[in-house]
Amino acid sequence: MSNAGYNASMDGNLSATGMRFAIVSSRFNSAVTDRLVAGARACLLEHGAHTADVVVFSVPGAWELPLAARYLTAHGFDAIVAIGCVIRGDTPHFEYVAGAATDGLANVQYESGVPIGFGLLTVEDYEQAFARAGGREGNKGWESALAALEMVHFPRRLSVHALP
Repeated sequence: MSNAGYNASMDGNLSATGMRFAIVSSRFNSAVTDRLVAGARACLLEHGAHTADVVVFSVPGAWELPLAARYLTAHGFDAIVAIGCVIRGDTPHFEYVAGAATDGLANVQYESGVPIGFGLLTVEDYEQAFARAGGREGNKGWESALAALEMVHFPRRLSVHALP
């Protein structure tokens, strides 16, 4: 699985062993989001998650991702990976959906304390989308899963460092 462009320079453990992950994905633009989900799953499994501990949920579109993520935070997942693809069109719809989904996911993460990997592509066209869904720009699903996994470990890293 290609993840070109991602520089994992984290010190510490990236093991997903013994953790539970939810991947919530938009069905809109599924030709793209299915590839992102595959990348996210592959990342978590490669880092030690058991297949049964990576649960995939789907929602109609990117607009629904924040509410789904909010529901998922109450079900004991160590992290959530949110996957979607919003492609610019001729109307302001792109800005509304992309902005609301982004803000909503950020709010859910801040309020719950559950890391949410941000795998929402906001692109100009399908060429850009496929480039980021396993093409020349890597797989942003993989990268968002890795970021979520890193953030699961972040509080544990704090406990081993002497903080003022």
